[in-house]
Amino acid sequence: MTVLRARPEDNAAVYSSRDYSLDILRILSICGVVAIHLFGYLVGHSDHGSRNWWLGAGLDIPFIWVVPVFVMISGALLLAPQTRVLAPGAFYRKRAVRLLPALIVWNVVYLVGVRWLMRGEDLTPARVVQLVFDGAVFTQLYFLWLILGLYLVAPLITAFLKDGGPRRPLTLSAVLLAATALAFVAPGIAASLGVARPISLNIFTHWLPYVGYFVAGRALRDVRLKGGSLFAAIVVATGLAALCLWQYGNQGPAGLLNVVSPVGYLAPTVMLLSVAVFLSAKSIFSRITPTPAAGRMLITLSAASFGVFLVHLLVFEAIRLNVPAVFNGRSILAASASYAATLALSFAVAVLASRIRFLRNVF
Repeated sequence: MTVLRARPEDNAAVYSSRDYSLDILRILSICGVVAIHLFGYLVGHSDHGSRNWWLGAGLDIPFIWVVPVFVMISGALLLAPQTRVLAPGAFYRKRAVRLLPALIVWNVVYLVGVRWLMRGEDLTPARVVQLVFDGAVFTQLYFLWLILGLYLVAPLITAFLKDGGPRRPLTLSAVLLAATALAFVAPGIAASLGVARPISLNIFTHWLPYVGYFVAGRALRDVRLKGGSLFAAIVVATGLAALCLWQYGNQGPAGLLNVVSPVGYLAPTVMLLSVAVFLSAKSIFSRITPTPAAGRMLITLSAASFGVFLVHLLVFEAIRLNVPAVFNGRSILAASASYAATLALSFAVAVLASRIRFLRNVF
């Protein structure tokens, strides 16, 4: 997010007029991303149904909304108002300078630094090509390809939405989300009938299922819920998060729900959860007017969230390989301590890097 700049005497007015809801939501979302990855490691190394497993899952699955909400935040910030169309040339140049260096550098860092040097993996040329083509060099790096694809279509979307009124982005996002849900539910239905038709995404297609979320951020960015509607959104978000956790831990009893809405970013239940979180969080946080000092801190942390997203698994890998209790993945105390340490160190690194001339281009 662009940091506001103003003359010193204007700072108070600038910070007091800013809507901090997206800043706060972005900070909470990156905290959720780190929780998913770190507590997910605990879940993967604990016995299913054990106390540690449920504690880890409880700190992992309810945050399943974070990636869709990140995409919605991007749509809210990047898709121009209906009175303006993005100039493709200027938009692409600005975003390429911001994204392409990070995409190249972090794929190399995780491929060479983590997989080869830290883990000692045997990276044959074929394996490298497969990892890069799938966007699977490391857990979170597919998101860079996802955002790159959304950047490419952003000017086209704004041109389509121009002069369409407030209903057009709502209608477009609803149609795209419904089509995406149908496409990603269909393989599960086919599999239940004995027909295997899995969907495989790669660096050229990771973005496609998320266009609906992208447009939804634009459609809902100015919606402010109050009273009963806000309470209903909070109840829906809480209930759906609990449902996802129950479903994840009870695959057998979930039965048909696993077919029509498997736990994943593109499931219908997660779509509703993400929209409910986005609306309720923005509605609550839009009422906050921090002091200028607190506002600067929020903007700094919000701007650092991209760097935290990129660096946090590198930080965790260093901790995991050097702390046996974390490496074993069976202690909720070790997992919680590693979460706190990873989050704090990642924010520190991202904020510091943003102030160093050459490093800021990849954070």
